[in-house]
Amino acid sequence: MNDKQIILTQDGLKKLEEELETLKSIKRREVAERIKVAIGYGDISENSEYEDAKNEQAFIEGRIITLEKMLRNARIINNDEIDIDTVSIGSIVTVEDMEFGDTMEYAIVGTAESDPLQNKISNESPVGKAILGKKKGTVVEVNVPAGIIQYKIIDIKK
Repeated sequence: MNDKQIILTQDGLKKLEEELETLKSIKRREVAERIKVAIGYGDISENSEYEDAKNEQAFIEGRIITLEKMLRNARIINNDEIDIDTVSIGSIVTVEDMEFGDTMEYAIVGTAESDPLQNKISNESPVGKAILGKKKGTVVEVNVPAGIIQYKIIDIKK
């Protein structure tokens, strides 16, 4: 089976590595202690603390496996690969909404590190797909559930 390549910026790589280290070194120990305490309460068949701790343990172990797989299949975008002439993964793009005149700044990242609340949008999102590969001054149309939005690319930087 061929695993999907995960595209990460240097910041995204650092974040995933830190999360993995936290899960392995701190969270695993904390949940093991919770399980130990819950077992001390006696009969585990009707022990909600034990069930909660076991569920959390399963989640943590699943997340560790996912992160390890992502890091194994990661392709890191280096700063010198980021083009300021065209939008690419790693670019920071300023766009203007042609209808309302609002400007927004987005960092274009891989899906693994997208975070719309931090204005980090995926290269596979509707806006990301629409502006990827485009140059400054280009007007793009983005299909969204509410209809079509037009954005003008105002600036591209690293």
